[in-house]
This record gives sequence, C-alpha cells and structure tokens, in this order.
Amino acid sequence: MIQRKLLLGDEAIALGAIHAGVSGVYAYPGTPSTEITEYIQACAPEVRSRWCTNEKTAMEAALGMSYAGKRALVCMKHVGMNVAADAFVNSAITGVNGGIVVVAADDPSMHSSQNEQDSRFYGRFAMIPILEPSNQQEAYDMMSHAFALSEQLRLPVLMRIVTRLAHSRAGVEVAAPMAQNKLKPDNERTHWVLLPGNARRQYASLVEKQPQMAVLAEESVYNSFKGVGEHRAKLGVVACGIAYNYIMEHNPQRLGVPVLKVSQYPLPEGAVKALASMCDALLVAEDGQPMAEEQVKALLGADYPIYGRLSGALPRMGELNPDSVGAAIGIEMAGSFNPAENVVPRPPALCQGCGHRDVYDALNKVAAEYDDARIFGDIGCYTLGALPPFRAIDSCVDMGASITMAKGAADAGIHPAIAVIGDSTFTHSGMTGLLDAVNDKSNITVIISDNLTTAMTGGQDSAGTNKFEAICLGLGVEPEHVRVVVPLPKNMEEITQIIRQEIEYKGVSVIIPRRECIQTLTRKLKQKKVQ
Repeated sequence: MIQRKLLLGDEAIALGAIHAGVSGVYAYPGTPSTEITEYIQACAPEVRSRWCTNEKTAMEAALGMSYAGKRALVCMKHVGMNVAADAFVNSAITGVNGGIVVVAADDPSMHSSQNEQDSRFYGRFAMIPILEPSNQQEAYDMMSHAFALSEQLRLPVLMRIVTRLAHSRAGVEVAAPMAQNKLKPDNERTHWVLLPGNARRQYASLVEKQPQMAVLAEESVYNSFKGVGEHRAKLGVVACGIAYNYIMEHNPQRLGVPVLKVSQYPLPEGAVKALASMCDALLVAEDGQPMAEEQVKALLGADYPIYGRLSGALPRMGELNPDSVGAAIGIEMAGSFNPAENVVPRPPALCQGCGHRDVYDALNKVAAEYDDARIFGDIGCYTLGALPPFRAIDSCVDMGASITMAKGAADAGIHPAIAVIGDSTFTHSGMTGLLDAVNDKSNITVIISDNLTTAMTGGQDSAGTNKFEAICLGLGVEPEHVRVVVPLPKNMEEITQIIRQEIEYKGVSVIIPRRECIQTLTRKLKQKKVQ
C-alpha cells in the first residue's frame, strides 16, 4: 500500500533523509531551513541531532560522521554557506566515506535575509554535484539519490532549495526506510590530512571525477525533456528547479514550447545543445542568480539568442512566479495581484513584553546624552530595533559584525561605540570579535541581549545559555566589567546607570540584559497548564 503524507518541502527533505538511513543531522537554525532539523528531532530520535554553534561547526561534525562511515545531513540557509565555506570547499578535496548531503535553503526576494545569494555557485566552485528539486516529491526522493550519489563519487552533494519550496506543502509518496550504515571508519589517512602533497593528489582526483559527474547529470532522471513533435520551435525553455513548475502551469507543449527540466548539475550540456538544435532561441528560467543562463550563453555562443534574467526577459532580482515566466514565453498576462495596492502594510515589530524593548529604551536614553554615540547591531529579532519606535541601531551587516564594527569605529575615534548582539549570535560569531577587542584593549561596550533562546527562528536552544559570563571572563574581559541586568521597566534607572558607567570605562565592558523570550515563556506556561 502506497503511503502519502502532506509535507512542507523542508519536511519532505527531512523524511527523505530519515528514510535514506541518515545517522546525524547538523545545523544552525536559519529561515527557510530550520524545519528540516526540527522534523528530524521530533520524528527520528535515533538520529543524532543537536543544534550546532554555527554552520562551520555543523559541516565539520558531518565530516566526522562521514569519516566514521555513516551518512550525515547538514542544513543551513544560504548565508550560512558563507560561514561553512572553509570546511565545505575542503570537503570536496578530502572526499567522503559515509555520504554527506548539504542542504542550502536560498531566499530569493529576501523574505528574511540580508542578501539574495545563490548557493549553486558554491557547489560549482567546490566542483561537486548539485541537486535542485522542483517540488516536494522530488525533495523527498532526491535524498536517497543524493546519499547514494555521494557515496558513489565519494564526494559531498549540495542540495539547493528556495523559500517557496521549503515553506509550501504537497502530497508526497514515501518509501520504506533504509537501515543506517554500519560503523566503518576510513583507514586511508591521506584523504583526510590536507598537507599540500596530499591535497594536490586529492584535488587531481576531484578534477578526474568531473567527466563522470557530467555523464551522471546527462543520464539523471531528474533532468528530463518535454518536446513538441518534429517541427522547429521558435522558443525552447531550460527550466531549473522550482522554475519548472512555473513554466508547466502554462502548458508549454500546447504553445509549441519544448522544455528541458534541470534538477541535477553540472548543467547537462548535451541536453542543452539538443534543445538548442530544435529551437530558434532559448529562455533560461531559474530562481536566483543567472548561473545556468551564463553557462548556456557560453556553451551556445554569442550568435545564439538566449533570454533570461540577464537579457531582461525575466526580472533581474526577486522570486520568479507564473506571471513573470508566462510573460517571458509570450503569453499575455492579465494584471496580477499587487499586495502593496490591496493590503495595508504592517511592518514587523518586537513583541509586546520583549526584553529587547527595555534594552533599547535604556540605550536610547543614554546614547542621547552623547553627541556622537553609535550603536552597532546584529542579526536576530532584536534587529527590529532599527525600526520605529526605537530607531536604535546604526548598522546590521552579518552574524557577529556588531562587536568588530564597534571595535573598528572605536579605533577610528568614535565614542561611545556600542555593540548589541543576541545570545545565539554571540556564540555563533561574536566570541572571536570580543577576543580581538580584549586583545587590543578597545574602548567599546558590548550588550549581549540574552533571551535564553534562538528566538528569531522559533525558539531553538541557544548554544551559550548560562555560560555567557564564563565565556566573557575566559576571553579576558575584566570581572568587574561583566555586568548582568534584568531588562524590565522597573529596573530602568539601574540599567541606564550601569550603561553610563561602562561607557566611561576605557576598555572592553560587557553588559548582559537577561530575560526569557516572551514567546518561549508563554509556550512553557501553556504546556504546564496542559500537564
């Protein structure tokens, strides 16, 4: 009997990994990837899983699991690939023992991100296979294929998804689960010890695998062709990943438009050339940056007409959708629904009762006493302090940047230079910046706003909970300048007084406002009532 489940794309990936015999999942929470790990944690206690401090440690732990012969899954959002890049790129040189699949969840249109990065470039840069499912069923099916491909090539495999797939639901047919790999550590040390002599041999091996990867992509069941008969077509489409759905909504065969679906890379050059031979021009539809479009243009030459994001046939930025793709293949589209014209905007805001609110109230009060105070922010729900009514932070660039930007500003002469960073972000990327500041005796004040959880992504465990004072002392902050406060309106006089004192201290000081996230606290209280 065929079993069907209604699953988010993230959940389909998670269940596919469980059924493929994964032994460990390593991740740092980040939208739109978070639900993959949460699903495995909830449904597969036999799979080793705990939230990692950051994406680099996740990738390295997966390498250790692979070294032992077992299958490992690594999950992150696209900007997490930047953090994991050192280990990720080198994993293509070491190769794998047990299969490794790295899932990168991209966020076209920047629904919850600071850039619109396309993770396929990382896979191409590392010279490893890339999979890009077009729907939830493929997301599930591809996991067993990805682990098998990883072990066949002895390389990690990158699976790239986008927000629209990660957070939409569809029915998925599921298969019988496989057993986990047995423990079988790799005895070939030279694969894993990347001294230059070993690394050169391993890199040569990686280069030698490229033709095999190309053949596997050409033969992949995930790269398919839908033709329109023998006649020559005016336009053909190369549709990558989720863009294939947008094309197929318009029944392109009825319009005489043949379609090559691409969901496994390297780009199947033979299939692209075959499509081009029967068409006067090609449209390349891909959600993200024009990676495939650039490759198709290079493959077919300057004289062959190629349309897509680079040509202006498709928008240069943001998500694709059926309307934009339909217009690109020549369909006259009726006026589309524009939320900005029909829905009253509601900007995001910090929750009522959130401790971050009291932190910003105190900071704004003290900062107003100085002519040139600057407050450097970071990535988390407290980033909303940049918006009304607080307008409290002057920068937010990447995870951990608040402390090092404050340091650089102080080096330049700005006073006071204040950094605001959350508890999870501090352990993710802030500790090394604090060490730099301590070593240079920088004149900065660091606020670690501790709400005892990773609140922005739903309340996952925070790696440094109950350890922040010890971490700061261990990094060399003077004990008398590590201060803990409780951010509540009744404590405002005490908090502002402490901020003033630490701003005037000529060195590194850390203030830790600590109060549990109102959302996680509310959930805990509800659970207690149920019990």
